[in-house]
Amino acid sequence: QVQLVESGGGTVQAGGSLRLSCAASGHTISNYHMAWFRQAPGKEREFVAAISWSDSNRSYVESVKGRFTISRDNAKNTVYLQMNSLKPEDTAVYYCTILRWYGGPSNNNWGRGTQVTVSS
Repeated sequence: QVQLVESGGGTVQAGGSLRLSCAASGHTISNYHMAWFRQAPGKEREFVAAISWSDSNRSYVESVKGRFTISRDNAKNTVYLQMNSLKPEDTAVYYCTILRWYGGPSNNNWGRGTQVTVSS
């Protein structure tokens, strides 16, 4: 079982930046497609960004395109989410997960998440 630990969240003003990290342990994630999801209060968890195992494909939800960048460092067993030009509507708990297939659902292996709060 892969353990996933998210970090890097915090409180920033609108227009600011944060870089989230998702560190995996227990097994290499180099062969897995990975993704970030987020969940705002009172809302369902939603897809944010995905990256294929080889980094040949990246995808984003429309609302973050041009502002967020997903990346990975397989040598460090870590996935990142660089978030720029943050907006109050980006406020949520952010989770990383392994995808069952690229573009598919999570395999239901989630970390505890990291809180991102964007003030206006």
